[in-house]
Amino acid sequence: MLQEGSLYLGTSRNPDDSLNKAEYMALKYGNRHGIVTGATGTGKTVTLQVLAESFSEAGVPVFASDIKGDLSGVAAMGEPKDWITQRATQIGFTDYAPAEFPVIFWDLYGEKGHRVRTTVAEMGPLLLSRLMNASEAQEGALNIAFKIADEGGLPLMDLKDLQALLNYMAEHATELSSQFGLISKASIATLQRGLLILEQQGAENFFGEPALKVTDIMRTTHDGRGAISILAADKLMMNPRLYATFLLWLLSELFEELPEVGDLDKPKLVFFFDEAHLLFNDAPKVLIERVEQVVRLIRSKGVGVYFVTQNPLDVPETVLAQLGNRVQHALRAYTPREQKAVKTAADTFRPNPAFDCADTITQLGIGEALVSTLEAKGIPSMVERTLIRPPSGKVGPIDDATRQKVMNLSPVAGQYDIDLDSESAYEILTARAKKAADAEAARRAAEEKAESGDSAAGRWTLPGFGDEPEETQNSRKTTTTKRSGGYQRETVIEAAMKSAARSVATSVGRALVRGILGSLRR
Repeated sequence: MLQEGSLYLGTSRNPDDSLNKAEYMALKYGNRHGIVTGATGTGKTVTLQVLAESFSEAGVPVFASDIKGDLSGVAAMGEPKDWITQRATQIGFTDYAPAEFPVIFWDLYGEKGHRVRTTVAEMGPLLLSRLMNASEAQEGALNIAFKIADEGGLPLMDLKDLQALLNYMAEHATELSSQFGLISKASIATLQRGLLILEQQGAENFFGEPALKVTDIMRTTHDGRGAISILAADKLMMNPRLYATFLLWLLSELFEELPEVGDLDKPKLVFFFDEAHLLFNDAPKVLIERVEQVVRLIRSKGVGVYFVTQNPLDVPETVLAQLGNRVQHALRAYTPREQKAVKTAADTFRPNPAFDCADTITQLGIGEALVSTLEAKGIPSMVERTLIRPPSGKVGPIDDATRQKVMNLSPVAGQYDIDLDSESAYEILTARAKKAADAEAARRAAEEKAESGDSAAGRWTLPGFGDEPEETQNSRKTTTTKRSGGYQRETVIEAAMKSAARSVATSVGRALVRGILGSLRR
């Protein structure tokens, strides 16, 4: 029943329950995205496993999150359970055979997979604002922070780098406001509290080095199968906003880094976004618009995005319209919202005169779904009531020993498991502050010596963290500021901030470039 260039999903049946025909997804339309929906316990996870196995067997790398741990079974040989053999026999799946698939396990916490991280700079201000639930004013301050870092040579690797930069901005908000517009100390303080909350929620595990290379989730094996990258998300789901932001960041990285390839014979990567409602819950309009833009454009980069969620209403209509391949498991229809969801799901399919789509959705059994895929010229097929084929890998989670064995044999073993702490904004700002403090101490010592008559004249120390040449230092000796009892020069830190702000303002040509979702373009 397996066909070259197509993925076998299952076998449809007629209203009298007799078998109709095999249902396939054309591999060349795998990058036209898709959606898998259905109530809890209707078989979404098994369908996700079937799709992941099928793409892998066709040589397409897969990335998927594992919310409950059940998807990890794809790494182990399938077991001939009664329901599996019965389903294979029922649908005439004569090619069925147990198998195991190449898997790379990932985990933000490094417990059930290889560590996966990015840098604060890579994530960018838009997604970080979403992660911190920042207000418009706070997001503006965060954008200024990233502008200073991008243009001023201050690498933001982890949360302590951003904290150091925010402290710097708070201390010198007046000087910076003259260059970038009003910077509210209250907004900075709120962002600093937000960083503290992120640390308490474990987000510091996500930021740092070495950062994930997207090529490592796009691997194929020597026998031509695509590697299935599985993100262990059971612990990560305790912080849903971090989970959704991480997946969105990864999607944006793929969008920014991969070249345009147009329509291929098969996708370069298929990306499954489980619990997709978390991406759109309370998301600002601008973020939804940019997600829609990424989904629309990433197809030409050979990436297929598949949303997995309980309710089709969880996905905005503008995004839903971009999803060409659809698998709809059973939905309940007791409340008005559930009834609306059923109608929405039914309306997204090309009607089949053999049955009423809306009625059928509420009557589907476990492992049964309404399926519509793209046919010739990208036209949606007529919806069919389909018994989904059984997966070839193990159904259910694997044990810890098997997981560790897979990790030990992983092609990325050892690459991401040790933290790096290179020089970044925290170290640079700390060193500059120390240098400025030492210069200030020397200046005061020179003044005291001059006042005591031990020196005929003292000279002022350097602005710009003591980095300016001696002639520039002397030229600034006349800078004064009033204090009680007389006048004194502006402090070294104040002058340094002005110098740094001027440097940033004139270094636009060196600025890093950011993409649609704020991530860095390489």
